[in-house]
Amino acid sequence: MDKLDWKIVAELERDARQSYAELGQNVGLSKSPCWSRVKGLEDSGIIESYAARLDPGALGLAMQSFVEVQIRFDAHTEFEAAVLAHPAVVECHTTAGESDYLLKIFARSADHLDELLRHSLSKLPGVQRLSTLVCLKTIKRHGNLSEWARTTENRGRAA
Repeated sequence: MDKLDWKIVAELERDARQSYAELGQNVGLSKSPCWSRVKGLEDSGIIESYAARLDPGALGLAMQSFVEVQIRFDAHTEFEAAVLAHPAVVECHTTAGESDYLLKIFARSADHLDELLRHSLSKLPGVQRLSTLVCLKTIKRHGNLSEWARTTENRGRAA
């Protein structure tokens, strides 16, 4: 990626709804070359998709939790398929350490969270243990990934 690509991804990360004309003006390109650059960033996988960011609290899902999950060794495939299909799980990550997975979920209340844990998530294939962390307050959400990646681009690479 060159400096212009970094400017484009930073602009799109800030506001992906802007037109190619606006984007081009903000990064110093005309509309057609700007479109070509964005298309290249999409084709390379740097830009995965475009989506609206929803406020969980405004949707009535004010209780954010992180659930550490330990599963049976033979159940990874079935567990992952079930997680992909489960609407309450907004993120799922494999982890190193005591847990096998980390889930991010939202609930309407403590009672709703308890219901999800006892009657839904604990019943997913292979689950042996759940450990839940309840988020009291979110300090930062949707950080600036493009700026972080740009500033660390040459760090950590073997010489």
